[in-house]
Amino acid sequence: MKSKLLAILLFVLCQSGFSQVSERLQGQVVFDKTLATKVEVINATAKTVSLTDTEGKFTIGINLNDQLVFVAKNHEIKEMKISIAVLNQGDIKISLSPKVEELKEVIVQNMTSIKLSKDAKWEQAKLDKYALEKNASSLKNPAVYTGTIENGMDFIRIRKMIGGLFKKKDNNNHQKSPILPFTEAAKTQIETEFYTDTLQLRQEEIAAFLDFCNKDPKSKIIAAQQNVLSLQEFLSSKILHFKK
Repeated sequence: MKSKLLAILLFVLCQSGFSQVSERLQGQVVFDKTLATKVEVINATAKTVSLTDTEGKFTIGINLNDQLVFVAKNHEIKEMKISIAVLNQGDIKISLSPKVEELKEVIVQNMTSIKLSKDAKWEQAKLDKYALEKNASSLKNPAVYTGTIENGMDFIRIRKMIGGLFKKKDNNNHQKSPILPFTEAAKTQIETEFYTDTLQLRQEEIAAFLDFCNKDPKSKIIAAQQNVLSLQEFLSSKILHFKK
């Protein structure tokens, strides 16, 4: 009788032990093809946690129907239920997606850089204008001007640039040159290298591009200004629409 009771007890203990013994699941976590380190791999059912190593790999104990949760900073949480297919698969690969707000930051930071043309004076004027606006907006207290702008600027070059603009304006007033039509002004005042190198146009496309710009009512205002910088800015703003 005692032998039968002992056998029954051993059988129950063995069955209980087998139900609690978990398998070891191995896998790898990536962030958009980049190895993801220190990602928390949580077995929500068994209340256990594992971390991915320097290669994004992890090992964690599981049972059938356990719920796994993958948690990483700045990434969406991913859940996975352990099924027969997962158990038969062996090593698994999990890809986590960045949160929506993180994607927006990436887009802003990876804006395409402006290609500089051979017109060094025009490019320098553009850079100076950008630096002036950027630094002026970064004053610590706009209501109290201290006479300086943070990060410093080349005031000598800016003063010469402004002086040159006034000098050109005075010369234009004295000469009283007639206002050229937009297409003719664009051909005579803008060098060919600006169209081919900066705007990436072929020689045979230049005439069609100028005709496209001339259809914009703003072209008459630009032509009346008789300002090379304004003309180049206008052409640069129209190139994307033309190529579409």
